[in-house]
Amino acid sequence: MNEIQHPTHLKRRDIVRALPAAALLGLTPMAWAQGAYPNRPLRVIVPQPPGGGFDFVARQLAERLSRQIGQGVVVENKTGSGTLVGTEAAAQAAPDGYTLLMGSVSNIALNMGLYEKLSYDSLRDFEPVGLAVSYSYTLTARQDLPLNTLKDVVAYAKANPGKLTYASAGNGSGQHVLAAALWHLAGVNVVHVPYRGAQAAYMDMLGGRVDLFFDLSSTARAQIEGGKIKPLALSGAERNPMHPDVPTITESGVAQLDLESWFGYFVPSKTPADVQERLRSELAKVIAQPELQETFRKAGGKPLTLNTEQTRALVKRDVDRWTKLVREIGIKAS
Repeated sequence: MNEIQHPTHLKRRDIVRALPAAALLGLTPMAWAQGAYPNRPLRVIVPQPPGGGFDFVARQLAERLSRQIGQGVVVENKTGSGTLVGTEAAAQAAPDGYTLLMGSVSNIALNMGLYEKLSYDSLRDFEPVGLAVSYSYTLTARQDLPLNTLKDVVAYAKANPGKLTYASAGNGSGQHVLAAALWHLAGVNVVHVPYRGAQAAYMDMLGGRVDLFFDLSSTARAQIEGGKIKPLALSGAERNPMHPDVPTITESGVAQLDLESWFGYFVPSKTPADVQERLRSELAKVIAQPELQETFRKAGGKPLTLNTEQTRALVKRDVDRWTKLVREIGIKAS
């Protein structure tokens, strides 16, 4: 009499026979059993509130990546302690490719120097998926400040230590760190006045209560074009097409310094290599879209087209350079 096989036995036997076929398709047995990645929505953690540079870039990428992979890509704003809370949450997330981090110079590079005890190491715990765009900062001055170049500002500050003030969007923000580094390298004492966000800083600049402010060029643009403040220098390695007549810090001759705030997606470093490569491939297609690049240009950004090795090199360069500089200057997040 033929043995009657239990349905479970049939399933196990069929799976074993099918595994070689799955291997031919490039699927691991686990991926074959669970369905090809991605088979459910992805989450992008943004460590800043809605409305800023982090959020803008994250949503532009998420919308297009969702269409590219045929799955939802949900943006989650997870704020607190600057960019610390959201970035820590991403570092501790399951490394399965379903949680991504919106990374920038601020949370990937600057935090490494700002905090003595950090629960994550940017180079050890994260892998870049792709960087999409970078923004320079513009050093601006209140309209009635009788100094019209960065050289003028440095000369006045040397003759009058502690008389000039500069605003930032908060201790440890990009605006704070960049300005502090500039004054340190130029050998001058300019007093820091931290605010809760850029809008509050602009209000006091327009009211004449603070002298200088480094802000992302994209958000400073409206104030400059409205004639409310004046631009003195740009932080990028090259001039910005939005402000072609404004020299870079390096061109001004007061310091060898450049910083552009790049933005892109990262994943926990233990994410499987094949999942990382799938994400990189799909995100690269998104970043290459001419329509997206034009959107970034109109917002004052410089679209980036870097391969994996170039991306890793840029991230490592900025982490190493800014960690060292921030610690040398003694800048703290609080």
